[in-house]
Amino acid sequence: MRLLLVEDDLELANGLVHALAQSGYTVDSVQRGGDALTACATTAYQLVVLDLGLPDIDGVEVLRRLRRDVMTMPVLILTARDDVQHRVQGLDAGGDDYLSKPFDVAELEARIRALLRRGDPTGATLRLGLLAFEPAARRLTVAGVDLELTARELGVVELLMRRPGRIVSKKQIFDSVYDDEHDAGLSNVEVLVSRVRRKLAASRAGVGIRVFRGMGYRLELAQARDANPA
Repeated sequence: MRLLLVEDDLELANGLVHALAQSGYTVDSVQRGGDALTACATTAYQLVVLDLGLPDIDGVEVLRRLRRDVMTMPVLILTARDDVQHRVQGLDAGGDDYLSKPFDVAELEARIRALLRRGDPTGATLRLGLLAFEPAARRLTVAGVDLELTARELGVVELLMRRPGRIVSKKQIFDSVYDDEHDAGLSNVEVLVSRVRRKLAASRAGVGIRVFRGMGYRLELAQARDANPA
């Protein structure tokens, strides 16, 4: 599970990253709202832990922008603002739960587990043509039949399906599916995407990945790809 922590208190952030890593989560940490928006636009997170008191953009505004851009991952709000009005603002802006500071890490982890069990707040499986991806089960099917992909190949498909109609760059794919930059480079993305393209073609899903040279990749229905060949 890959999480994003948005917290400007570095000591608290470092402690939470360490604690969550001990529980098996992969955690990216940023301190500013603008960086959080960029991270969510380039990486498929299963959950965001969001502090409201950020130095550049208020956390409530960050949340509104995420929901405006159809980012549907659960968001757990952290706040030192313990009055009802601020809690209501955060929930109305699209937050799924909140936790007031100071808090116990065990309670934070329990709330994260509960939100992840609840899954995508829309409850929707990602679909394109005959292709369907169930994020919670990490299951990709073509007309109901399982399509076997590696974890990283699934990561590529999920990222592209979460950005319908949008071009996704090599760097965005790299940041989303590789945990350690020392293990791979952007050339690995080309090989990875090539494998996914072959498997999609063999599955006859009617869906393929179109290459935009120098820009990135986009998942498209076969008719759209035939009308606009790479």
